Amino acid sequence: MPREKIFSPYICRMKHLIAPSILAADFTRLAEEFAMVNESEADWFHLDIMDGRFVPNITFGMFIVKAMKKMAQKPLDVHLMILEPERYVEAFREAGADVISVHYEACPHLHRVVHQIRESGAKAGVAINPHTTVSVLEDLIQDIDQVCLMSVNPGFGGQKFIPRTIPKIRQLKELIVAANAPTLIEVDGGVGLQNAEALLRAGADVLVAGNSIFRAEDPMSTIRQLKAIEPVRSF
Repeated sequence: MPREKIFSPYICRMKHLIAPSILAADFTRLAEEFAMVNESEADWFHLDIMDGRFVPNITFGMFIVKAMKKMAQKPLDVHLMILEPERYVEAFREAGADVISVHYEACPHLHRVVHQIRESGAKAGVAINPHTTVSVLEDLIQDIDQVCLMSVNPGFGGQKFIPRTIPKIRQLKELIVAANAPTLIEVDGGVGLQNAEALLRAGADVLVAGNSIFRAEDPMSTIRQLKAIEPVRSF
């Protein structure tokens, strides 16, 4: 999918995006889970890549991403929760990643890695952990396509949402507006119908939802409800 089409719904901030997190899917029925998301009103597939070093869990690598790309009819939002992500950017792009996010905490040369991602043809995202202040991105915000705010400690799905994330969204939005940057704000962790409106009202653009979608009685209905929220924003 062409890069310009991946973020096109958000050039004018017309509508927020929903990115179901495949980590919460039933991997014994993965083709069915992908078909459900393809047929739903979701916008992206969110894929968490974990190495057992940066976070205490291991998921899957570029070979599985390549297989998932064959099933996906929507962009792949690939979240690298790994050390030395610069070693694998091109491999994940080749496997089918449309958006690649790396962690601020894992990149001592973040500016270089962000531009490496963009030069690969993918959109460049930067994720920050709950304890990391948004101000660390001030000097780079105009080069970042997306900031992923972790609203749980990364590594495992099903964790409780950290309320401090909401004022962080507002702070990040102020930073983006002040820089006149087109950067999207993605929120990942503990997201569901119980807090989606508050997140969007604070300034979130992309909602990553895992258990709240895949463990729902009617996942497509949950996606539809998340997509239908019309928050009143102050910006």
